[in-house]
Amino acid sequence: MYLNCFEEVKEITTNLVKIPSIVKTSGETKCAEKIYEYYKNLPYFKENQEYLLMEKTEKDEIERHNVIAMVRGTKGESNKTLLLMGHLDTVGIDDFGTIKEYAFDPIKLPELLRNMNLGEEVNRDIDSGEYMFGRGALDMKAGVAGHMYLIKYFSEHPEELNGNLIALAECDEEDNSHGAISALKILREWKERYNFEYIAAINADYSTPYHEKDENRYIYFGTIGKLLPSFYVTGKETHVGQAFGGLDPNLIVAEITRQMDLNPDLCDEAQGEITIPPVSLKQADFKDIYTVQTPLAAYSYYNFFVHRMSPTDVMEKVKEKAIEAFDNVIEYLNDSYKKFCEISGYTYTELPWRTRVYTWEEFYNELATIHGNKFIAYIHNFAKELNEKEPAMDLRKFSVRIVDEAWKWTVDKSPVIIIYYSSTFCARIEVTGEEEKEKLLIDSVKESINFVQEYSDKPIVTKMFYPYISDMSFMGMSDSVESLKTLKQNMPAWGSKYVHPIEEILDINVPVVNIGTFGKDGHKITERVHMRYTFENVSNITYNTIKKLLS
Repeated sequence: MYLNCFEEVKEITTNLVKIPSIVKTSGETKCAEKIYEYYKNLPYFKENQEYLLMEKTEKDEIERHNVIAMVRGTKGESNKTLLLMGHLDTVGIDDFGTIKEYAFDPIKLPELLRNMNLGEEVNRDIDSGEYMFGRGALDMKAGVAGHMYLIKYFSEHPEELNGNLIALAECDEEDNSHGAISALKILREWKERYNFEYIAAINADYSTPYHEKDENRYIYFGTIGKLLPSFYVTGKETHVGQAFGGLDPNLIVAEITRQMDLNPDLCDEAQGEITIPPVSLKQADFKDIYTVQTPLAAYSYYNFFVHRMSPTDVMEKVKEKAIEAFDNVIEYLNDSYKKFCEISGYTYTELPWRTRVYTWEEFYNELATIHGNKFIAYIHNFAKELNEKEPAMDLRKFSVRIVDEAWKWTVDKSPVIIIYYSSTFCARIEVTGEEEKEKLLIDSVKESINFVQEYSDKPIVTKMFYPYISDMSFMGMSDSVESLKTLKQNMPAWGSKYVHPIEEILDINVPVVNIGTFGKDGHKITERVHMRYTFENVSNITYNTIKKLLS
């Protein structure tokens, strides 16, 4: 069956986009309240109030909420349960500049953008009337709106479901995924209370063309994984008038960036698909004021996507790059110093620097061996108290503060690189079709695509890894529990500010697919969602997939 849902999904999307739900603001809760109100007014949830929740996130630095709604099918006695998911938060709007007040206005924004000379393609899309503009329209309130429509539909037609359907609208996807992580508790509780068997999760996050002439629409099985390998570097301070008398940690960090940034050798591959190589997200030193002394320490971190590599694999690869970077800097410094001595008439002697690289696990264990429980207790208490005093501190800043504090305990003060992980772990999920649940999901989605393709004027294509970070990473796990020990042992914030919910995820552990919004320019002022495909085609692919999975 093909649902005539365009106008209703468009209306819901417009209402959601109008709510400024920027991550880490009260707008997240306001948007959750709007979604909750929509469900609450449906007759089904007036009769089944226990199937609708607006839940505050746990262990969060601010107050914000998820909305979880469930429809129980009446077609049969199956306990199979399918998850729909999508995030309600958006990124910020500083990029809108003088038109910030219209960032969430799908009606007025296109006219303002039309006058900004943003290029022929943007103007053409505005004039076409095929796109809805506005922060969050593409990423990804249109996806949430589609799920809201489907929950309403199935609440009116539970006889079409032999099983159960749960829709999760989660907050905080754009930062540290407190929403998805907190929702795991409810999903586990419902699993135990109602004896559910979770079979799959359908996300509705956004996709875009891969190039200017790409007319395909994309659906993705599985999802990319993301790690944030981070580097703390100490040098040897010196006065700028005696520059060769020290070792600048910024130089080492710069060489690490050269080794890491967009290096194709660090791409990962699985099922014929390749990840984007790592890219630098931060590099800085610790100097707060201007002085003519070189910095004591510096740090950097890099986005690292994976399809098949585990945290252990990534740590091994980036350690190799760190060693290579340190070696290169020492060689460069000696070459430079030798040339300087030649032109200055000085006697050259080899500089004293030696390559020295640790993982956080290695560094921590060395200090624990030297200082025993005194060090272990100190670092534990330092991290705990830091989180209590500054709970809103960014996880990456928090992590480097711990490494910097541990450095004070070292006996050998010679320059060093310490490698660690400092961000929420987004697990890769590979869907191969080898397991029954995976095969059922793949077959159901492809059959639904074949049906809906007749109603779409563009090709609908499947790929095997969603290429962006998403909350799907918290619905399953392809890495072994053993391989995740490397993550734990190399994450300074583990146990104080962050713990990856491995047990909770394994209790859900379903294959995932992204049947999501389509448009252009996510996270840009020209963000826009293609209405016909997203409001109608996507909703129908999702609808038919649900019917096939819960037949």
